[in-house]
Amino acid sequence: MRELILWGEQQLNDSEAYFGHGTDNALDESACLMAYARNIAPDFPEEQLEQAVNSAEQQQFEQLIAERINKRIPAAYLTHQAWFTGLPFYVDERVLIPRSPIAELIMEGFSPWIDIGNIHDALDLCTGSGCIGIALAAHFSHIDVDVSDLSEQALQVANKNILAHQLADRVHAYPSNLFDNLADKKYDLIVSNPPYVDATDMAALPDEYRHEPVLGLTAGAAGLDLVIPLLQQAANYLRPGGILVVEVGNSDAALQTYFPQVPFTWLEFEYGGHGVFLLYYEQLVACQNMFNQA
Repeated sequence: MRELILWGEQQLNDSEAYFGHGTDNALDESACLMAYARNIAPDFPEEQLEQAVNSAEQQQFEQLIAERINKRIPAAYLTHQAWFTGLPFYVDERVLIPRSPIAELIMEGFSPWIDIGNIHDALDLCTGSGCIGIALAAHFSHIDVDVSDLSEQALQVANKNILAHQLADRVHAYPSNLFDNLADKKYDLIVSNPPYVDATDMAALPDEYRHEPVLGLTAGAAGLDLVIPLLQQAANYLRPGGILVVEVGNSDAALQTYFPQVPFTWLEFEYGGHGVFLLYYEQLVACQNMFNQA
C-alpha cells in the first residue's frame, strides 16, 4: 500500500492536480483513493501501509488515479463518498462536495454563541447533499431539522443521505427557493451555505470545480444574489434569541461593503476556512431597513 500511495502522490503532483474537496494535498488524496480501492476506511491505521495489495485492487487504484488526473474529477465524485463532522455522505455531481467550516461549529455545539439545549428546530437552507442538516440531527438528538434546496436533483441526494443515516423521523427535505415553500415555520437556528462565488472567482476556478453544479456555486457579479434576499427574509423565520449562520466565503468583503453598519460577527476556525458570519434574531430585526434598501 505504501509504495502505491507514494506512486499515486507523485502522479498527482506531476499532473498539477488541484486539491480543495476534502483533502489539500496529493498524499492524502492518493491515500483516500487507495482506501476506496481496497474497501477500507479512509482513516486506516498506519500499520496497514505495509499490507500487500492484490492485482484487482491495484488495477482499480491505478484507474482511479488516471481518472482523477485525466478528467480532473475530484476524488469524492470518484468514490461517491465525502466526510463531514466525522460522518460519511454519499455525493455525486448533482451536489457540491461537503467542505464547509460550519462543520467545526456543529462539533462545538455552536458554543459560545447559543446554548445548544435551546435549539429545538433548525433549518439548513440551500442544503445540497444535506450534510449540514443531517450532521446537526445526528450529533444532537433533541433537534428536528428541515433541509431545503431549489434543486430537485440535490434533494434526491439529500434524501438518500437522510435515509442512510436513519434520520427520516427528524430530518425533512423541502424543495424551496430560499424560504418560499417554508410557509410560516419558525426556527431557533438557521444555517446556510448558499451559492456565493462571484463572477471573477467563477471564471478563475480550477478544472476540478467544473464538475460541481454551477447552480450551487455562482451567485452573480458580487456573489451576493442569494445572500441579500436571505438576509431580507431570515428574521421572519427565526425565533427571538435564535441565530443565523451563513457562509459567504470570498464574498465577505463585498457583503461588508454593502452593509457597513451591520454588526456581522465573523467567525474564526481552528481548522481553516473563512467568510462565515453570525447574526442574532434581534440584530436582523434592527437591520431590516438596511437589508430592504439593498
